[in-house]
Amino acid sequence: MSLENLKRSNSLDKLLGEVKKENAPQEKKSYKDERLWKPEVDKSGNGYAVIRFLPAVEGEDMPWAKVWNHAFQGPTGQWYIENSLTTLGKNDPVSEMNSAYWNTGIESDKEIARKQKRKLQYFSNIYVVSDSKHPENEGKVFLFRYGKKIFDKLMAAMQPEFEDEKAINPFDFWEGANFKLKIRKVAGYWNYDSSDFDTSSAIFDNDAQIEEVWKTQYPLGEFSAASNFKSYEELKTRLDAVLSGSVTVGNVTDKMEDAPIAAPVVDTAPVESAPIVEKEEEEDSMAYFEKLANA
Repeated sequence: MSLENLKRSNSLDKLLGEVKKENAPQEKKSYKDERLWKPEVDKSGNGYAVIRFLPAVEGEDMPWAKVWNHAFQGPTGQWYIENSLTTLGKNDPVSEMNSAYWNTGIESDKEIARKQKRKLQYFSNIYVVSDSKHPENEGKVFLFRYGKKIFDKLMAAMQPEFEDEKAINPFDFWEGANFKLKIRKVAGYWNYDSSDFDTSSAIFDNDAQIEEVWKTQYPLGEFSAASNFKSYEELKTRLDAVLSGSVTVGNVTDKMEDAPIAAPVVDTAPVESAPIVEKEEEEDSMAYFEKLANA
């Protein structure tokens, strides 16, 4: 920039305008992932939708991603909501601490481990066939986050127990089947026992439509990408803050007594005020702790 241009651009009004923009209230950002589809239940806790599980995208082998995470509130009032490094087959500070608690054999220690246990989630691409609560979602591709109960139904479809049942690949465009998602609230939990697959059929009558859906699917590799997980040291620092309000850096420990209490990042869907945990996840987590105790 020449001196002459600087002279012309040196406007007080422009400078004050920039200051005003910096000090203006920031628009509240939503942390909801618009790619995710979530079923909605009515006031009685019942919900119904029809979805179609979709195959792996080009360049990926599996039609689902598997992620372990932890979500609990510490005695400081702060929340620990983080993906677990055990997803990547690595050591994780919460899992190590839970293992130590569990192996004491003391019931009160086991209870702490239970409250801080890791939870299993799966992610798949789906096509929404019917969603009466939100018909604007019909005919669109979304990511669907689900737990062990629904995953078990997928496995049962691929590996039926009885001779008169035909195995299907529920992720197949041509020989898969629509999944009738039926939700009931039982003892405070979302229950999917009544959910089932329809008869096997192609998702569409022509391959042009099928290809159009396939090209709009989302890659799942990001869910297990190491770059999307915090390091062991970062997770340990966060865990220390949540449990004791103190953070150790090198040989110095800072007490965070006056630190603000962090609220959890919660999906903004208006259905439930707290995450619904599938009861089957409880059983799966307990098997995990038993394995730790016998290691």
